[in-house]
Amino acid sequence: MTLSSTLPVRLYRFLLIAVAAVVLSLGMTQTARAQLGEATALFLRIEPDSRSAGMGNAGVAVADNANAMFWNPSGLAFQENTQLGITHANWLPEFDAGLFYEYLVGTYHVDGVGTFGGNVTFLNLGEIERRDGNGELLGESRSYELAVGVSYGRRVSERLGLGTSVRVIYSKLTDPTSELQIDDGTAATVAFDLSALYRTAPFSLGGTQTTFSTGVNLANMGGFMTYDEDQQPLPTNLRLGYAFTFDFDEYNSLTFANDFNKELVSVDRRVDPNCNPADLEEGEECDVITDPDPFYEAIFNSWGTARGLQRGGDEAAELSLVEQFTIGLGLEYWYNDLLALRTGYFYEDPNNGNREFLNFGAGLRYNIIGVDISYIYTLEENNPLANTLRFSLLFDFQ
Repeated sequence: MTLSSTLPVRLYRFLLIAVAAVVLSLGMTQTARAQLGEATALFLRIEPDSRSAGMGNAGVAVADNANAMFWNPSGLAFQENTQLGITHANWLPEFDAGLFYEYLVGTYHVDGVGTFGGNVTFLNLGEIERRDGNGELLGESRSYELAVGVSYGRRVSERLGLGTSVRVIYSKLTDPTSELQIDDGTAATVAFDLSALYRTAPFSLGGTQTTFSTGVNLANMGGFMTYDEDQQPLPTNLRLGYAFTFDFDEYNSLTFANDFNKELVSVDRRVDPNCNPADLEEGEECDVITDPDPFYEAIFNSWGTARGLQRGGDEAAELSLVEQFTIGLGLEYWYNDLLALRTGYFYEDPNNGNREFLNFGAGLRYNIIGVDISYIYTLEENNPLANTLRFSLLFDFQ
């Protein structure tokens, strides 16, 4: 192995050691204050494109088309083509509730400036009935969530790109209902991302032409979503990972990608100090006040142990720092840049959402048109994500 082939491996080891050191140092200095599952506007976490969704939801170090705006805006820095893409999915099909997800994305490159992008995310939550305490129907509300964003990526060196995104988020859960004391069932705020992507020049690894890349994206940093004076944090999260692409010959290539993702939300839950248990009727309890930290504090103090998602009447378990990470592994095989086959595996701790599934996908490229499809096969019964299909179209204008 030549010196040029060992450099990317050394760099990869250095990055892993550096990230591990930071994570461990943060985790050892923080108290158990974080609460998982406290964020809202979770549609911002839905993986939009069928390509990476077919690779175990791994894409932060791949990020080589317009959908990089979700995975890693820095991926735009390495793109010079104009692209337009759309994704559709019937969401949570096991519920048969008419939910669907739409994602529209486009990019445009400006020589000497960088690559710009825009995207629209829409999640239809269907019709929701509003009933009073006696079960009487008060009406129906159409519920949905929407985000409109712009992104920018630019190379700061031949191998390193930086990127950012800004988005406006709007959520409509219900209409105002005086009978239910709901003054406003909508919320809106603004969020932004910061990211980086490093990609090596091709090097020889075991006689195979190989490219290594690694990326990080700190996403959804912004204000609170306020529903009827109830403040809820956005799903701020850290995504980091790496990828190797092996070009065996002019026709066959294989990419292996591995992502790690952690929610950076911290919420303090405490009993209402103005509540006197002696004044409560039998069976009543004092209200619990939730006090979320702003994102600029949560990204630092959400690294300790955390309470997981409470199930039924069971007490919520405590999760170590490692158990709070989700893991995505993916493989993508290309033949002649024409046909792709994909598979992946995604894991989440049982007390942190309990998502575990296999992904399968395929892609076709012809001229300027690309078609991708992905399928989720869940490893546990009665999972609402079971049998989720995504369809994506991508138009690439050279």
